Amino acid sequence: MAKLRIETKQGMVEGREENGVRVWKGIPYAKPPVGELRFHAPVAPEPWDGIREAFSFGTVSLQPSSQGAGLFDSGAEPPEVSEDCLYLNVWAPDEPLEAQLPVMVWIHGGAFVAGSGSLPLYDGTRFAQRGKVIVVTFNYRLGPFGFLHLAPLGGSFASNAGLLDQIAALKWVQDNIAAFGGDPNKVTVFGESAGSMSIAALLAMPAAKGLFRQAIMESGASQALPDDGASAIAGGMLQLLGIAPHEAERLKTLPAEQILAAGERLKQQAGGELMMLFQPVVEGNTLPLDPLTAIRNGAAKDIPLLIGTNRDEGALFIRPDSPVMNEEELVQAIKLMTGIEGAEVIARSYPLSTEGQEQLMTDLYFWRSAVQFALGQSEHAPVWMYRFDWTLPSHPLLGKAIHAGEIVFVFNNLEHLKAVGVHADPSMQQLADRIQDAWISFAVYGTPDTEELPWPAYDPHNRTTMIFNNHCEAVKDPDAPKRAMFGL
Repeated sequence: MAKLRIETKQGMVEGREENGVRVWKGIPYAKPPVGELRFHAPVAPEPWDGIREAFSFGTVSLQPSSQGAGLFDSGAEPPEVSEDCLYLNVWAPDEPLEAQLPVMVWIHGGAFVAGSGSLPLYDGTRFAQRGKVIVVTFNYRLGPFGFLHLAPLGGSFASNAGLLDQIAALKWVQDNIAAFGGDPNKVTVFGESAGSMSIAALLAMPAAKGLFRQAIMESGASQALPDDGASAIAGGMLQLLGIAPHEAERLKTLPAEQILAAGERLKQQAGGELMMLFQPVVEGNTLPLDPLTAIRNGAAKDIPLLIGTNRDEGALFIRPDSPVMNEEELVQAIKLMTGIEGAEVIARSYPLSTEGQEQLMTDLYFWRSAVQFALGQSEHAPVWMYRFDWTLPSHPLLGKAIHAGEIVFVFNNLEHLKAVGVHADPSMQQLADRIQDAWISFAVYGTPDTEELPWPAYDPHNRTTMIFNNHCEAVKDPDAPKRAMFGL
């Protein structure tokens, strides 16, 4: 087994051998963001003497207790939550330290309010074994602690703190991954949902330039609040906490649980679980333009992109017993989601049923956004697009290709399907191998094209999209009539 004791910039860490790969857990990549550092940009961690055991995951970001387990909950004890959450984890194959292997950095999803990099579903063992790549996962600040727009209050208050945490983790990779056998010049970021939306923002952020070579975005694209909207949310939080703007320093001494609870109350007042009050904000210090505009302007020039969605994303959020909107409400929702002309025509193209609303959410919020992003980036770098269609007919959850349903295949951790009563069969294993091999090929060679799965690039003329199912195939311009209706 290659070295388990590694000298990082901050000090020596010792990992363990697990399932034939080397693993380090709970390495700090920034100081605990507590006290005076609450709502502050991340600060480099303190060095330590001696050997730090990296045998267990660090605490995860404060979040509502019901939301941290993920789609395929293993039933394990929920992780400890804390403001002190800025830790990362490394999986590396048993290869010589001078191998300079490609690196894949995973950014977890969870609507910017939940999740962690240590969920069992994100175990990087099979990536390391199968692809001879190094996998890094990490936690970042969530909810009001990571995405409350406080920079206008002055002082040391930052906005987009959660995104700045992600940049700090990527800087740690640049500074340290060579010691683990990785190549800092071959870093691929990949993420899902809010993790994918985070990558869209990172592609647009000046401070993230040069920290990664290419990107994989799963089920999320350009997502950011305008300054005034985010300022209104921050004002609402201050009001709920009984703090005047000129007393903002009090935010650093309130109990963290009080701030978290105020965020939940504000979300309920604004309309419930689907409201994303805490998300990236367009503001001059960190994210000067919304990600889509920045991409179209060439902010991510020469960064290859792999991007896609699942066929039935909305089915995870809109269930058969959800209330059905009437046509007028649907038109308003479309205008709110997209701002596009012709909302009435689009609304009439979907049945007034939960199934119609599921598909409308899929098409407008996820698919349309991904196509826009793919088109924008294709002017400046190679782009590949996919759609995940796999389902398990008659299964109550996987009967549709729901949001997050692809992750278990991407990480090739099919044993987690047992959490929803499914035992993987050979066809599922073959699909997982195909998807993971494409992701690995992209990380290693800069293209997802493999011998088993030829995959042409996406362009505005052919719009070739890889359809992942029991039978995988590259299809030209799937759903062309729908695309035309959306003006894409």
